[in-house]
Amino acid sequence: QVQMVESGGGLVQPGGSLRLSCASSNRTFSFLDMGWYRQAPGKEREVVASITTGGSTMYADSVKGRFTISIDNVKNMVYLQMNSLKSEDTAVYYCNTLRGAARGDWGQGTQVTVSS
Repeated sequence: QVQMVESGGGLVQPGGSLRLSCASSNRTFSFLDMGWYRQAPGKEREVVASITTGGSTMYADSVKGRFTISIDNVKNMVYLQMNSLKSEDTAVYYCNTLRGAARGDWGQGTQVTVSS
């Protein structure tokens, strides 16, 4: 069963910005270690950002300084703010718990395409 629903993807020009959103009706994000992942065609999924229940964040080197992961505990939403987007950021982006990612339980994701 899909527990996370991603939205906010789309087509953006290089240097542009997008904010991805993740919603769940049956999970409380404040209780979970969360991550944003992405997968380009023919490539492995990779984690791009994560946030722990304690609020600590980590980022892949490729996105550090450009992406920000955050949680709104009131709205029960997880966000990925993506700035200064590059063509190599093009991928399907997924929200997941760390446990769900390890288990291979993925939602449909949201497509981000960076192109001029």
